[in-house]
Amino acid sequence: MSCGNEFVETLKKIGYPKADILNGEDFDWLFEDVEDESFLKWFCGNVNEQNVLSEKELEAFSDLQRSGKPILEGTALDEVLRTCKTFDLKTCKLDDKEIQILEDEVQTLQKLNNSKIQRRNKYQLMVSETSYRFLALNAKQEEATKKLKQKQGFLNAVNTKLSNELQGLTEEVNNLMIFFRNSNLSERTNPMVFLSQFSLGKYISQEEQSTAALTLYTKKQFFQGIHEVVESSNEENFQLLDIQTPSICDNEEILRERRLEMARLQMACICVQKQIIYLKTSNSSMKSSIKWAEENLHRLTNEVIDKENLDAEISSLNSEILKLEEQITHIKDKVLPVVVKEYAQLLNMPVVKGDFELQIAKQDYYTARQELVLNELIKQKASFELVQLSYEIELRKHWDTYRQLESLVQQLSQRNTVLCQHLAVLSEIPASEQLTSRTPIDTKDHSTHRLYQLLEGDNKKKELFITHEHLEEVAEKLKQDVSVIQDQLAVSTQEHFFFLSKLNNDVDMLCDALYHGGNQLLLCDQELKEHFHQVESQLNELHHLLTDILADVKTKRRILATNKLHQVER
Repeated sequence: MSCGNEFVETLKKIGYPKADILNGEDFDWLFEDVEDESFLKWFCGNVNEQNVLSEKELEAFSDLQRSGKPILEGTALDEVLRTCKTFDLKTCKLDDKEIQILEDEVQTLQKLNNSKIQRRNKYQLMVSETSYRFLALNAKQEEATKKLKQKQGFLNAVNTKLSNELQGLTEEVNNLMIFFRNSNLSERTNPMVFLSQFSLGKYISQEEQSTAALTLYTKKQFFQGIHEVVESSNEENFQLLDIQTPSICDNEEILRERRLEMARLQMACICVQKQIIYLKTSNSSMKSSIKWAEENLHRLTNEVIDKENLDAEISSLNSEILKLEEQITHIKDKVLPVVVKEYAQLLNMPVVKGDFELQIAKQDYYTARQELVLNELIKQKASFELVQLSYEIELRKHWDTYRQLESLVQQLSQRNTVLCQHLAVLSEIPASEQLTSRTPIDTKDHSTHRLYQLLEGDNKKKELFITHEHLEEVAEKLKQDVSVIQDQLAVSTQEHFFFLSKLNNDVDMLCDALYHGGNQLLLCDQELKEHFHQVESQLNELHHLLTDILADVKTKRRILATNKLHQVER
């Protein structure tokens, strides 16, 4: 609240007319002056309804003003009051005993004042100490609150992380369950994610149609029995025909017919060649005879031939003819059959070559068709092996997942078994009924050793053998320590609560004593302050009284010193 608003509230409190319409911010400038600020703050903090004159008092003052009597104010009133006070002091006479009593009372009041001051200082020290303790407790409380918030934040983070991991695990398990769930369990069909979930009916039907078409094609293109080779999946049957054996499909009857046909062709060729040779020789002999006859006739006509020469020439010609006939006979019987036979054998080569060429052409045709069929079979086998490999990979993955799940189930079952055993051990009657208390614990029982280390704490004395009895003793001791600490904690908590309540009461009492219901801090108690003022006024009166008495004593002594009559009378 601003100073101007506080000033307006004070005016409202003492009943100033039209105070409700005043604005506190309009009076803030009054507090800017240093000289007026203290008075205005005192006015706002101490003035209340009791300081306001009533209507009766105002009427009495108005009557006094109307009566015309003089009204003393300011310095005149102070002079009159001082005169009245001195008059009263001069009129009253006190003896030495009363003065001594007053002095004793003054000393007593001074001692009381000193004791009050000491108590005030003591209370101030207690307040400062209490405030220091309060600040220390606040610092400890803030530190504890900070640590608690840090622990809570850490636990919240761990809890959040664990919750997220559990949520992720739950989602993964749900997804896994959706994958392996049977689609007949729900009206909606589940998405197919594995190859094994798809039906192979369409693929098998297409492969069967392709195989049937390929079989029909091989029946049309190849010899009888090739479709059995095509329908079989044995790799040994898929072999190319050997070109070096063109008669792989011929039998003995066909070979025999071919041999007879070749023999007939050779005989016909020999006969034809003989006839051709005979005709050629006869034609040549006829031509040579005609030529010889023409030459001889021409000579005979031109010359005259002697008979003896003619006979000698005829005989020489006959002898030559005989020789020629012998040569012809020799050639005809011995040389010509061999040559004709060799020529017939040479004539057999084009036939064999044509047969081989025909067989080679057939073999090329079969090879091309075999390559076409082989490519189709390779495609079918490749697609089948691809599907088979995909199924094997998926099966291996399923097996890996199955083994992981099996290991997870085994681990969970083992942990569940161990947990059940621990719960059974903890829920059973003391181990002394089943185990001997003095039997040492096995070194392989890591959980019991860890429990013993936790119960033993920082004990430097290490036992060589740990027994169940020793473990029970340590646990009992820990239980007793925990109960004692809990009792101490309860007592300290109660004492702390009582101390805080007492401290709060003392603080409230101290605030009441220091402020006394006002807004300004009082350095001492109001009642004590009033007593101090009374004592101070009495001391001032006593001081004035003593000064007056001393002045009277001095004047009397001076009068006695100057007036001998008075000395005589004294």
